[in-house]
Amino acid sequence: MAEELVIIETATKEERYKLLIPQIEALVDGESDITANLSNITAALKQTFNFFWVGFYIVKNNELVLGPFQGPIACTRIAFGKGVCGASWKEAKVIVVPNVDDFPGHIACSSASKSEIVLPAFKDNKVALVLDVDSNQLNDFNSIDHLFLDQIMRVIERFL
Repeated sequence: MAEELVIIETATKEERYKLLIPQIEALVDGESDITANLSNITAALKQTFNFFWVGFYIVKNNELVLGPFQGPIACTRIAFGKGVCGASWKEAKVIVVPNVDDFPGHIACSSASKSEIVLPAFKDNKVALVLDVDSNQLNDFNSIDHLFLDQIMRVIERFL
C-alpha cells in the first residue's frame, strides 16, 4: 500500500489521472475490504482534483445507499432511476451532466453542485455501486474524466 499520494500541481487533468491510477491500484492491492478501498479511492480523487464532492452509492435492497465519500453531507438513499445516480444505475451507463439544473429529476443534495459525472461498477453483470463526482463549476467534466474514471471503476470491480 502506498503511504503518500503523489500529485503534480502543474500537471494537466489527463496527466494527473495517469499518475493517480497506478497509485490507486497500489492502494487497493492486497486489501479485500470494500469500505477501506472505497474510502481511500474517494480521498485520493478529492485530494488530486479537489472535486466538490466525490463518493460512492452502493446498491442495497433495491436502492442506492450512501457509502464512503469526501465533501459536504449527502443524500443517504436514492431510489432506482431517481436523479443522476439512480439513472446511471437504471441505465447501467456513465452519465455526464454539464448543468445539473438541466437534468430532469436531479436530486439536489447540495445547491452548490453545478455539474456531475456518475459511473457504474458491475458485479456479476449487475450494477453493484456508482461513483458520483460533483463540481461546483458548470460543465466541469469531459471525455478525459469519463475515460479515466471509467478505468478506476474497472479497478474497483476487481475487489467487488
